[in-house]
Amino acid sequence: MDGKTFEKFRTLVYEKSGISIKQDKIALVTARVGKRMRTLAIDDYKVYLDRVLDDPTGEELVLLLDSISTNVTNFFRENHHFIFLTEKIREWARSGAAHFRFWSAASSTGEEPYSIAMTALDAMGDAPADVKILATDISTRVLGVCSKGIYSVRQIEPVPAEYRQRFFTKNGTGESAQYEAGTALKRIIRFARLNLSEVPFPMRGPFDVVFCRNVMIYFDNVVRRRLLEECYRLCRKGGYLFVGHAETLTGILSEFKPVAPSIYVKE
Repeated sequence: MDGKTFEKFRTLVYEKSGISIKQDKIALVTARVGKRMRTLAIDDYKVYLDRVLDDPTGEELVLLLDSISTNVTNFFRENHHFIFLTEKIREWARSGAAHFRFWSAASSTGEEPYSIAMTALDAMGDAPADVKILATDISTRVLGVCSKGIYSVRQIEPVPAEYRQRFFTKNGTGESAQYEAGTALKRIIRFARLNLSEVPFPMRGPFDVVFCRNVMIYFDNVVRRRLLEECYRLCRKGGYLFVGHAETLTGILSEFKPVAPSIYVKE
């Protein structure tokens, strides 16, 4: 891929997704776009770029963004968030709350929203509750994985044994075994495609907790600020925003107030 074509890909990806690709990432883009091109039997990056731009359905653009976006996650990642969430749900439940709404803004392959679901159901115990989780991502590919809710032995490792038995069905044995999320989890999660750079978002909220973790690192401050404004709008008063441990709102105009590392509240 020559430099001029790379710049065109960079511009297109930023305009359509808000993802800011650094100038030194030409090798990464070449490799990821190349996989999609091989599927289409196209060997010229300019020809593929024209294919994306000339597609009236927009489907090839979605597939391009799928190939560019990074999807690295695991169950109960940054576990202090889930410990905090457990405490808050129990606190809210003791005060009489029985209606909970959560949003996983960048759900990737589903480990985050399923972790939220397990945490919420366990924290509520036998108490009746109306729990709903909205899980969104820009990638149609990972949303397909989310909906199936099937994970390998390696992927399921961070899930406590008690939760595996309670919330998953094991199929197969040994290292080839797979774990499928059960009905108790799937029935409270709705998966939907959402481009976090296109505001305002269509949902109304309000959410008790918004997980917007490890996604702002791919955006510049312009896109980050718009995203945070939407998170604030959709979060209820007294609700919380969780961001990735490597992310910070420092230097970005935001009305959220810090309460713990990578945890913010809407006062």
